[in-house]
Amino acid sequence: MEGNSLNLIDTHCHLNMPPLSNDTEGVLARAAARGVTRVIVPAYDEAAWPEVEALAGRPEVFSAFGLHPWVAHEVPPGGSLADFEKRLATQLNAGSAVAVGEIGLDTKVEDCGLTEQLPVLETQLALAADLDLPVILHCRGAFEELLTAVNKHGGQLRGVLHAYSRGPELAERFIAAGLHVAFGGAVTRDRAKRVRNAAARLPLDKIVLETDAPSIGLDGVLPVDTEPGHVHDLAQAVADIRDESFETIAEVTTANACRLFNLTT
Repeated sequence: MEGNSLNLIDTHCHLNMPPLSNDTEGVLARAAARGVTRVIVPAYDEAAWPEVEALAGRPEVFSAFGLHPWVAHEVPPGGSLADFEKRLATQLNAGSAVAVGEIGLDTKVEDCGLTEQLPVLETQLALAADLDLPVILHCRGAFEELLTAVNKHGGQLRGVLHAYSRGPELAERFIAAGLHVAFGGAVTRDRAKRVRNAAARLPLDKIVLETDAPSIGLDGVLPVDTEPGHVHDLAQAVADIRDESFETIAEVTTANACRLFNLTT
């Protein structure tokens, strides 16, 4: 099933980055043709905030603003963290934001360790809680630290652990903390046993779909060729894994995303 009868949502796509940004109209038209009618675009750094804000002027595009752990060093130590918080709060209150993101922790960053990343993350988590906005979380190699930071808010945070590629046990701990789990291209690969097991076992009402285009590919699709329209393929992959109908997966994951990001159904 494809086309206008569907209402799928890509909950994480960097539409402001090339090659997607080179053909925004075409990307969105191809997505709509496959029933992907809305796209959430998280900003990567402060320089991207105006680009993402401009894209959110389109009815099918929604924005998220934050500072990715890869560039957490852009906030110098000391009092300037408070200045960053004010700038982010101003951007989030401008009207178009549906989430704080993309934020998180990453142990693979050479120039910016967890000691630098954690204060930036914690500032953004606190702001999300204050503004009652969901968070879009990136994590590599620091799941325990991330879970601790989320749990400090005592269940007052909601959001999504994006690009999930681990097994069900870890995901269940984040779900218990109030988060959803986003599945992307990894679930389309037969060899990705852990994440496919997670897609099979997790509660369906805690699952959303994302491409993370143009950063992550699908089985047989290179990252650079990935577009929001491929959410259709992700829905089919999850349906096959769970032995459920495509229509059920499409309907429920869309409803989950609408509820999480406060979008109209």
